[in-house]
Amino acid sequence: MTAVYTWDVFSTLDGYGSYVEGADWGGYWGKQGPELLEHRAALFDTAQRMVFGATTFREMAQIMSSGIDPNALDEWNVRTMRMPATVVSSTLEGPLDWPDATVVSGDAVEVVARLKKESEVPLRSNGSLSLNRALMAAGLVDYVQVTLFPAISGQTGAEPIFQGAADFDLELVESQTLDRHILELIYRPKLH
Repeated sequence: MTAVYTWDVFSTLDGYGSYVEGADWGGYWGKQGPELLEHRAALFDTAQRMVFGATTFREMAQIMSSGIDPNALDEWNVRTMRMPATVVSSTLEGPLDWPDATVVSGDAVEVVARLKKESEVPLRSNGSLSLNRALMAAGLVDYVQVTLFPAISGQTGAEPIFQGAADFDLELVESQTLDRHILELIYRPKLH
């Protein structure tokens, strides 16, 4: 049996995963509410292994190790850092400033294929756009979980989530509305 792999990504309506430095959006494009934060905390309250590319890992580790009071972070972020993590990178070396993270170099497709065979818990990846586009093309992503925020960032949007991705058909498996304006859409991708 292979572990289920979920690519978990935040997006604006126009498909951006982030915004340029200096934009005045704030975290979650300023749209988060209590339902979203409770839901995210619950998602990260189950055993899973995180999978990161180097860029996303560096960003997460910087936030988590910046000296910010953990009580000031959203609970799901704190729980993420407590989970075991595999970082697929040819540029990072250990030890990492993360309690249970391992760096694995090599071809990401081979690394994740092996993880899927060996892991006893589900695998989840936040962001890591280029890593996950390659994994989708290789058929290794079981679910794409898109949290869609009610914002269009045409002028300040950065990191188009699916830019350069292969063509996919998506089967909607689950959907829900959080805080009356945020959509969480879970799809099963299949190469077109």
